[in-house]
Amino acid sequence: MKAARFSRFGGPEVLEIVDLPDPHPGPGQVRIVVRAAGVNASDWKKRKGLMDAGLPQTLGYEAAGVVDEVGEGVSDVAVGDRVFGFCPDGAAQAELAVLAFYAPIPPSLDFAQAAALPAAVETAMRAIDQLGVKKGSTMLVSGASGSVGSAAVQFAVARGARVIGTASPSNHAYLSSLGAEPVAYGEGLVERVQALVPGGVDLALDVAGSGVLPELIGLTGGPEHVLTIADFAGAQKHGVRFSRGDDGRAVHAFGEIGELIEAGRFALPVAHTFPLAEIAEAHRVSEDGHVRGKLVLLVG
Repeated sequence: MKAARFSRFGGPEVLEIVDLPDPHPGPGQVRIVVRAAGVNASDWKKRKGLMDAGLPQTLGYEAAGVVDEVGEGVSDVAVGDRVFGFCPDGAAQAELAVLAFYAPIPPSLDFAQAAALPAAVETAMRAIDQLGVKKGSTMLVSGASGSVGSAAVQFAVARGARVIGTASPSNHAYLSSLGAEPVAYGEGLVERVQALVPGGVDLALDVAGSGVLPELIGLTGGPEHVLTIADFAGAQKHGVRFSRGDDGRAVHAFGEIGELIEAGRFALPVAHTFPLAEIAEAHRVSEDGHVRGKLVLLVG
């Protein structure tokens, strides 16, 4: 099969499309013919040598496609079904991928839209679960207009929470459409939030990693009410929980997201699609960091 890989660390130019052996699913897993694969910041961080030390490395943790092989014990999907999900081996940007966690693609979505879901949906739901967001909560999402931030906003709104989201003014209308009350980030953030919620907020999620943890702690009344997915050093410094996939993944979100999508209560826009052969350009756009919505590679 054709797959994206790099054999040395560096810029997008180190990316290659190579021939690799076909993978096969283990117990409880399925293999898909990949039609689309999501692109995430972790991809270019891996490519630059900021995450894993080994070489060579394949890429991609999320994909959507058609099941063509099932592992032992799989009874909830069959060959020919459209599914999306997680590839724990980090090899989803390829013609074939093995998914360990998966769910049927909601009927109204195409493959690119489905491939945009897994990482953002799981990360956002995990953060919402770990914070204990519930009906009546008031929650601040710092960095609310990106894929994870907007997913977190929509999940919190669906639970009946009041959500305040930080974003640049150009994204305020988008946040309002998701059910959040937008505020600008940057200097004066605390005062702008307090103008909306004089007593402060109950909970805060830092998606952007822009050094706002002290402000979020002040607005919530303590570090125990704040969670970050983006600022590991700040979390250690300020006693805030840092959420990562190895502390329990919220894969239950895969099975629940379809109902919200079909009810018109959840959407995750695809910003750009690229053929697999243009993966280097996808990395350049991702690393630039000015995208609202997901970047997706189209395969086959």
